[in-house]
Amino acid sequence: MSHLPQIDYDTASQEVRAAHDEEIRLRGRMTNMKRTLLHSPVAHRIYAEWFALRAELDSVISDREIWIFSHAISKAAKSKIAITFFRRALINKGFDPDALELSEADALLNAFGRAVVADSNAVPAELWARLKERYETKTLVDLVAFAGIMLATAVFNNVVEVEVDPELEAFAEGAGPA
Repeated sequence: MSHLPQIDYDTASQEVRAAHDEEIRLRGRMTNMKRTLLHSPVAHRIYAEWFALRAELDSVISDREIWIFSHAISKAAKSKIAITFFRRALINKGFDPDALELSEADALLNAFGRAVVADSNAVPAELWARLKERYETKTLVDLVAFAGIMLATAVFNNVVEVEVDPELEAFAEGAGPA
């Protein structure tokens, strides 16, 4: 059970309702994590910058690659909601997250995501060298910032013990075929 409640739209302040409505307008849905974050519209806005960084990376890093990167961060952080969210993204596009055949780019981003969580003070020099060969500096800045927000998302969900969204349950590890 979550340590913090989700907002109650009907009794929420006008500021919270406006942030809720804007999220629905922009993304078409509201997750349990977002309903919890909305107790602080500022916190919600900061975490929503995930989408701005994703947009910056879009021309260089494919959806599949970003899902693999995010899934690696989520797995390393042991964040059930985040793991399941990216499992759903992969499954819905026809990929089996338990039997992915990784391209060179996929494998690089998977390793980088795990390394960021394992010890952000010791990302291997060899991994950095491969990243620098493949991506420009701006992309790497955006990628590291994206990883930070992804990890912050995992930490928020873990610490608060946000309840898994019902629409994600079928995609959880061990849930069987989705």
